[in-house]
This record gives sequence, structure tokens and C-alpha cells, in this order.
Amino acid sequence: MIDYFYLFIYQFFTLLSKLLPKRVMDLLLLGLSKIIYRLDKKHRQIIHTNLKLAFGNTLTKAQMDKIGIHTFYNMLQTIVGFMRRYGRTRQELLKNVSFQNEHFVQHAIDTNQKIIFITGHYSNWELLAPAIAARFTIALAAVGRKLDSSLMDQLLKKNREQFGVELLYKKGAMKGMIKALKNGKAVGLLLDQSLGEKQGGIKVDFFGKSAGHSPAASILSRTLDATVIPAFITTDDYEHYTVTFHEPLPIIKTEDKEMDIRLMTQAQADITQKVIETKPEEWFWVHKRWKTYYPDLYYGYRS
Repeated sequence: MIDYFYLFIYQFFTLLSKLLPKRVMDLLLLGLSKIIYRLDKKHRQIIHTNLKLAFGNTLTKAQMDKIGIHTFYNMLQTIVGFMRRYGRTRQELLKNVSFQNEHFVQHAIDTNQKIIFITGHYSNWELLAPAIAARFTIALAAVGRKLDSSLMDQLLKKNREQFGVELLYKKGAMKGMIKALKNGKAVGLLLDQSLGEKQGGIKVDFFGKSAGHSPAASILSRTLDATVIPAFITTDDYEHYTVTFHEPLPIIKTEDKEMDIRLMTQAQADITQKVIETKPEEWFWVHKRWKTYYPDLYYGYRS
């Protein structure tokens, strides 16, 4: 029954997103964001904990509240954008998306390099992979978590695949990524969540604090000589989006494999931090990003 409840909510908001003028829908989502932020004490505390870890005491409570509300607003806009994309053509998808530094990607394609795109839960991250696949007409395999609702998971999978994006579930994703890269597909990874050492994560410096980070992109890059291209999407109005590609990160190969992986992974954390610092309100501050090394700060709030 819960699956059908989720489906009803999804269809209801899909209908609203199509019937209501954008300005009205934006106001509705902003209002919902403020309500969720005020009522969801658990995630509000996680957001404040993260902001204090990242920025120390440089932010006032009002500034943290503003970023917190925008965190939920950004998430709702991402979901609604996902709903609006279903059934669109590639041309319609790209109509309001612009690209910066495309030459980094085009060069990798022209020289037949294996490509790994890394990004984070930033702005409309769900639009990023379809936009890249549509812009360069390439097959792309993106790693994601399987949703608890099987019906909603199928909707997500179908939505992505209409633009040539294959969904790889996190469990067993490494084999899928290796296969995809060897078959000429690009791979997309969200690398901004905590991953403890027991789960294969390694320690990086993130906003001056220790954090667990996945080395998956580094391992794949070093093993298969794959080019790692950081790619992030941003917006000012949730209608027009800009995808920015950053300079490919160097592949490090010495006799010290462990150190190579650490250095490559740190570089990925550094570029992610740099992007977040530019517009912190677009990052998803709800994740317990530093829980591996600062578990007590999140005590009482399960993720």
C-alpha cells in the first residue's frame, strides 16, 4: 500500500507542476520548504551541525536558517524538475541548459578516453547526468541507491533511461562501472557522502575537517587509465541551468598505490568543497557528511 501512496503523491505533484504557473509553483515549494524545515527537527539539527563543521562560527543563526530552508527548497525543485522531464525530447531537455568548458569532455571523447564524471548532491543533480548524455550523445552509467519503494524506483530508472542514462545500484556497482567503461560508456558518480573505513572509504580533508570519502573514482581511474572530469550543475532561478566541467584531475601512478589513491581522492574532495563554497545554499546539507570522524556531533539523529 505504501508504494501506491508514494505513487499518488508523485502523480499529484506531477499534475500540479504542469497545471500551475512556474511562479505559483515556486511559491508553493518555498512555503513547503519553510514548513518542513521548522517541523523536521532531526534534519534541521543535522544541517546546523554540518554548517558549523564547515564554516565554524562565521555564520549567524539567521544565515544557517536561510541555507537550511534553501536545502529543502532545492530538493523539492529537483524532484519537481524530475517530474517535468518525463517524456521530454533531448532538444526539450537541453533548451534551458547551458554548458561551460565543454572542450574538456569533447577532447576526451575525440581521443577515445574512458570518462568518469564526478559530482555531488548539488543544485539539480538529477538533471546533470541526462543533460550530459543528451548534450554529447553518449551512453552514461550513473550509480545510485535503490529506492525503498519498488514502484518509485522503476519510475526513477525509466526517467533516467529515456535520455541514455543506465542506472547502476550501489551494491555491486564496481563491477558494473568496470564493464561500462570497458564497453565505451561514461560513468557518473556522486561523491559527497560519508563512507566509513569499514565500508571502504578513506580519510580526506573536507572544509578543514576529516571526512570519509569513496575512493571508487580514483581506483577506476588509476586501474583503467580513465579520465576523471568534475561536473557540477547550478541555477539562479530553477528554470535555467548551467553545467560546468572542471579540468580533468590527474591520474597518479607511482609504486605507492595507496598514496596515489589518497591523493587522487583528496583532489576530488577539494573541487567539491570549492564548488560548495561558491554557493553553499545549493548543496544538500542533510547528509551526515562528517559522521565517520565526528559521530558524537550527530548523536541521536539516525541517517
